[in-house]
Amino acid sequence: MVDLPLHFTPPPPPRIPGEPSERLILVSGLSGAGKTVALRTLEDLDYYCVDNLPTALLPAFVEAVRAQGHHPRLAVGVDVRNRQDDLQKLPAILARIAHQGLAYQLVFLDTRDDVLLKRFSDTRRRHPLTHDGLALNDAIALERKLLRPLVAIADKVIDSSDLNVHQLRRVIATEFGTQGASLSLLFESFAYKRGVPSDADFVFDARCLPNPHWEATLRPLSGRDAVIRDWFAKFPEVAHYIEQVRGLLATWLPRFEADQRSYITVGIGCTGGRHRSVYIVERLAEAFRESREHVMTFHRELE
Repeated sequence: MVDLPLHFTPPPPPRIPGEPSERLILVSGLSGAGKTVALRTLEDLDYYCVDNLPTALLPAFVEAVRAQGHHPRLAVGVDVRNRQDDLQKLPAILARIAHQGLAYQLVFLDTRDDVLLKRFSDTRRRHPLTHDGLALNDAIALERKLLRPLVAIADKVIDSSDLNVHQLRRVIATEFGTQGASLSLLFESFAYKRGVPSDADFVFDARCLPNPHWEATLRPLSGRDAVIRDWFAKFPEVAHYIEQVRGLLATWLPRFEADQRSYITVGIGCTGGRHRSVYIVERLAEAFRESREHVMTFHRELE
């Protein structure tokens, strides 16, 4: 095994004049620490996201996207799947990006070893380094060593050891979704039989509405499918429910913003968390995206 050097020359500090309209967020960290959740959250915040881009291609990627004249906010996942040589060159690559005039931040997601071992055991996912014949604990130790250059230059390290998926989304959205912008709004569907989300600010019960679960042809689908959307469109009480929830939120969200709140979670629950709550979350998100910049959705029972 090749030992990594212990000292790295950091790139010049990113140029962030106030609140830049253009920025690049690099998301890195240990496998199982929540990089995918972070990237999905940034995507909901209108970042153009790419995962596992070879670091050597970063300057060309930035230049190509900026030349298109849209997607001013970029997010790139960088992890141990990159070659070791490329990871060591990242400080110099970021220096090139800084000279291109683009503000950037490197966010590193860390987690305790015992938590990582449990997460891999629970999900039965393979660690990207276990294909080399390493035991899981040895793979985690090697990954920490290989990612040392990124930790050394990280602008922010987030320890996700004690965070669930919802809490990590909140951390990312609060950190990157509200800079110079209005309140971030997360609509979350859930099943009452699995409990109400503990971090929800508003909770609405949709179990009183017609349920496609009882139609055999619709049961395997979800509220995101066109067939289910068409089915719900036949019931005026569903549209009335959505409009009343939308009106209540539209009335009171400005008051939360005036109170300096940066993040609101709206939970919509039904029995199984698959049809009614999912459909309503999607409809509400569509409605609020017409007037708000940072609107996200999360379907707890579908993720």
